[in-house]
Amino acid sequence: MTREESSPATGFAGVIFDVDGVLVDSPHEVAWRESLAGLMTGPWRDAAERSVWSPDAFTSRVYREVLSGKPRHAGALACLEYFEVPDAQLRESEYAERKQAMLLRLIEEGRFDAYADGVRLVMAVRAAGIPVAAASSSKNAHRFLRAIRLGDYGGDDTTLLDVFDADLSGRDFAEGKPDPEIFLTAATQLGVTAERCVVVEDAVSGVQAAKAGAMVALGVARAGDEHELAQAGADLVVTSLDDVDRDAFVDGRLARRAR
Repeated sequence: MTREESSPATGFAGVIFDVDGVLVDSPHEVAWRESLAGLMTGPWRDAAERSVWSPDAFTSRVYREVLSGKPRHAGALACLEYFEVPDAQLRESEYAERKQAMLLRLIEEGRFDAYADGVRLVMAVRAAGIPVAAASSSKNAHRFLRAIRLGDYGGDDTTLLDVFDADLSGRDFAEGKPDPEIFLTAATQLGVTAERCVVVEDAVSGVQAAKAGAMVALGVARAGDEHELAQAGADLVVTSLDDVDRDAFVDGRLARRAR
């Protein structure tokens, strides 16, 4: 018997969580920005003069719209093309490798925080018997999840990674978000149909991927981008996952918690 066959006939049968921006305030943005600055003010100085890049031009909005949700090399290429860096395809590998090295240093230094509201929602959903999956494009997501101790959030002495029934983070897929492949694969691994899955996302590309896969999309606006997530098709947008009505969620409805 599959999980879905043993679950109630109504309600959500699985919940798929993005990681960076939903569960973890990671240093990805810092690593992308600072590693590019190091290249453009150093070995790539000549290319910088022929591009539209400047330190001030690499904003959080650029990160969200150009890089967020993309696999490492695809993100590096997209960023270089956005700033019109000459020979972007020849340079993307060096940029991606530099960013990864910087990111690992930042992780080792503990320069990231968990989003407590995200951790609480994962724990509440799993406690209700709904299977959960982590599905991030980042190959570093498992490092963050393993570093988060549930004891700090009223749970037992395990890690957030231990809670998930499936972890697809960092796998190589033919297409990245907004293609739904990663989420459809997560649903398959959970043993449920896509139509009864909820995807929790903070990025426009992630919401688009969820809707392309015929899934329910819950958007969490961490950066004042409620309108953009709604325009992408999110079924509900909140600024904190604590604002989600958990009783309604367990019943299979997305609703805002009454205050």
